[in-house]
Amino acid sequence: MATPNYGFEKRQKELAKKRKKEEKLKAKSDRKSGLLAEDGSEIEGEEGDADTAAPGAAVPPASAA
Repeated sequence: MATPNYGFEKRQKELAKKRKKEEKLKAKSDRKSGLLAEDGSEIEGEEGDADTAAPGAAVPPASAA
């Protein structure tokens, strides 16, 4: 039987905590700058940035036509 890898679990928990904290800070700054409505939904006409995509998300390569 394999032994649990507690170090991996701890690291994953720390990464999740860090990610959540960054998302909260970003949401707070967006509210201050007026990018989001009061209820948390985006204001119409605002497009998402490419750099806000999830880390590790696959980006299709540009076609060489």
